[in-house]
Amino acid sequence: MNIRMLENTVEKMMESPKGLLAMDESSPTCAKRFASVGIEDSENNRRRYRELLVTTPSLNEYISGAILFDETFNQKMSTGDLFRDFLTKINILPGIKVDTGAKDFSGHHDEKITEGLDGLRDRLADYSSKGAKFCKWRAVITIGETIPSNACILSNSNSLARYASLCQENDLVPIVEPEILINGDHDIIKSDKVSQITLESLFEQLDILNVNIAGTILKPSMVISGDKNKKRADTQTVAEMTLNRLVESCPSNLGGVAFLSGGQSDEEATEHLNIMNKKKSELPWRVTFSYARAIQQSALNYWRGKDDNAEKAQDILKNRARLCSEASMGSLTT
Repeated sequence: MNIRMLENTVEKMMESPKGLLAMDESSPTCAKRFASVGIEDSENNRRRYRELLVTTPSLNEYISGAILFDETFNQKMSTGDLFRDFLTKINILPGIKVDTGAKDFSGHHDEKITEGLDGLRDRLADYSSKGAKFCKWRAVITIGETIPSNACILSNSNSLARYASLCQENDLVPIVEPEILINGDHDIIKSDKVSQITLESLFEQLDILNVNIAGTILKPSMVISGDKNKKRADTQTVAEMTLNRLVESCPSNLGGVAFLSGGQSDEEATEHLNIMNKKKSELPWRVTFSYARAIQQSALNYWRGKDDNAEKAQDILKNRARLCSEASMGSLTT
């Protein structure tokens, strides 16, 4: 493990006023998003769409790193450049999603365990040799009447820690993503309690496995009411409770925090982040974004697979990235 290299990568990923672009949707997920706007799912259309994203003018003013899916990481653009090499050329760090998805957790109804540890060491060595600088692994925590179970939280935390350890062995910065799903009618108090238990379990496992925390980035959910709750907490409350949870549950030497948008609207995702960064006072780490739909979706809705729409779609994407960047500095005006 080259600690200096890890910390240099973290510093670049957390550089102000930037955040991360998550464009690592699996092929089935990409197919669903394409279907929603009438685009045929094919490898060529996935390439065209992701090329539209990364060639957006001035993207590197707002984005420090891009999380790729394996197909994109090894894919060539229409110019003949590999996506990963093109990103490096424009000063955006290439990263890679390395888990193989959340699957049903045996013996635990309605809960998931993320798979992908088998063969991970060799895959990470290969990605590192090809220029990847960081990785991402997503765990899924569902809130219900009797869940999440301690078994689900512990098992996913241990998998995240094992993944992180293997990443750092290959000088790759691990993004650890314990996503607490927004789906449900739970209130914000329940969300906060589950966030507390999950984060404490995660950092305990990272410590047990000797993961370098300064060389690690957390991609958490915000502390937010369930999407079906009839009395959802307002944006000020979400921002305050989320910041308080981070301060209470995250070690001060953590490399950084980059939120997922997690089912929020574009406006919610930026507003919550903006309020947090206006309220913060001498936090020990940077608080920014690692958004997918909150940056991409409006551009995809306009593009719809049509070349004539590409320039305007890129303008929309650039504007979304700019707004997220401003929110990461607490300078977004509404």
